[in-house]
Amino acid sequence: MRIALDAMGGDFAPGPNIVGALEAVERIANLEILLVGDRPILEAEIAKVGTLPPSIQIVEAEGWVGMDEKPTTALREKPNCSIAKCWQLMASGHAEAVVSAGHTGAVVAAGLKTRLFLKGVKRPGIAVRLPTLKGSCILIDVGANPAARPEHLAQYGSMGLVYARSMLGIENPRVGLMNIGSEEGKGTDLYRETHSLLVKSPVRDNYIGNVEGRDVYHGDVHVIICEGFVGNVILKVSEGMAEFLLKTVGKAMMKNLSAERELAEQTLDSVTDQFQYQESGGAPLLGIDGICIICHGSSDHRSIRNALRMATEIDNHHINSQISDLLAQGE
Repeated sequence: MRIALDAMGGDFAPGPNIVGALEAVERIANLEILLVGDRPILEAEIAKVGTLPPSIQIVEAEGWVGMDEKPTTALREKPNCSIAKCWQLMASGHAEAVVSAGHTGAVVAAGLKTRLFLKGVKRPGIAVRLPTLKGSCILIDVGANPAARPEHLAQYGSMGLVYARSMLGIENPRVGLMNIGSEEGKGTDLYRETHSLLVKSPVRDNYIGNVEGRDVYHGDVHVIICEGFVGNVILKVSEGMAEFLLKTVGKAMMKNLSAERELAEQTLDSVTDQFQYQESGGAPLLGIDGICIICHGSSDHRSIRNALRMATEIDNHHINSQISDLLAQGE
C-alpha cells in the first residue's frame, strides 16, 4: 500500500511526520510512503535521524497551508501545496491513501475539490471513535460538513454503521441521531427530515431514533449521527472534560494513596490512553474514493505512525466497498 503523507502538516511538522513514517514502515509490511513537502526542509530534517529507506520517497510540493490561513484562499493561491499534492497523488492513482495533521479545513477542502467521492455519496464526513462505558462508539460528522442537509446525515448513518461493524467488531451497531430530546419530532427541520429519511434508509433495522448528548458515553448506541458543527463541539468539549476530570480526580486520588500508588498510576495511564488522539492516530474522512486520515494538529510521531496504520486497516477491511454496497440498497 502506498500512502501520501502531508509531511508539512501539523504544529510540529515535519519532524514527527518523518519519524512516524520511519516507524510505520518498520512495523507494517509492504507499506510505501510518499513524504510530500518542501524538499530542502525535509532533507534537512531527515539528516537529523539518518537516511530514508527505499520504502519512503520525497515528493516535491510548493508550500503548505498554515493553521491560521483560510483554506479556500490558501488552496487557490497555492494549488500545489503539500495537502493539495497529496490529494492529486491519490486522484491520479499514485497513492491509495492520504494522511495529514494539517489544517482540517484545508484537508477537507482539497478533497472536495477533487470530487473524489464514492459512487452515490453526496458529502463525506469525519468519523471519530469515542470510548464509552461499554466499549466504543462512532461519532460522525465532526467537522467536514457544518452545513449538512438531511440526505447527507442519512448517508452518514450507513457510513458509520459499516465503520463500526468492521473496525469495532460490532455485528449489529445501534444507530442514533443526535438531537435535543429522544422523542420523535424534536429538533429543527434538518433533524426531523433526517429522521424521516433514516427510518426508510438501508440502516432502518439498526436505527433507534433520536439520542441526546448524555447518551454518547453510556454505550447503548454505537453510531451517533450529527452535523459537523455540532459534532466538532461535542468532540472538543469531550477532550476538555476528559482532561479536566483525569487531572483533578487523579490528583486528588494520588494525594491520598501511598502503598498502592504505582498501581493507581498505571490505572490512570490506561484510562487516559482511551482519550488521547495519539493512540488512534486520527479520524477517517468517510465517503471518499480512497482513504483519508485526518490527524490532530498537535500530533507527535506516535500519532502519525498510528494514523498510517489506521489507513492500512481501513484498506484491509474494504470499508469503501462495503459503504458503496450499503448505499446502493437505498437507491
